[in-house]
Amino acid sequence: MKLPRDLSGRALVNCLCRNWDYKALHQSGSHIILETEIPGHQRIPVPDHSFLRVGTLNAILRLVSAHKGVSKEDILDMLQ
Repeated sequence: MKLPRDLSGRALVNCLCRNWDYKALHQSGSHIILETEIPGHQRIPVPDHSFLRVGTLNAILRLVSAHKGVSKEDILDMLQ
C-alpha cells in the first residue's frame, strides 16, 4: 500500500488517539508526544507539520505496528 503524501501530523495524532489507544501528553516545540499503556508502555513523538514526510510517516507507522502487533496497512485503513 502506498503511503499518503498529504497527511498532516495532527490528522495522524487524531487517528492514533481515536483508534489505537494513544493519548496526547503534551506538545514540545513542534512535536506532539503520544503515550500508550496497551499492551505496554510506549511514547512516540509526532511532528505537528502540515504534511508529514514519507520517511517520517513510515517510521511512526513501523513503531506503532510493531508495538500493537498489527500491520501498517491496518493503521492506514483507519486513516481513511
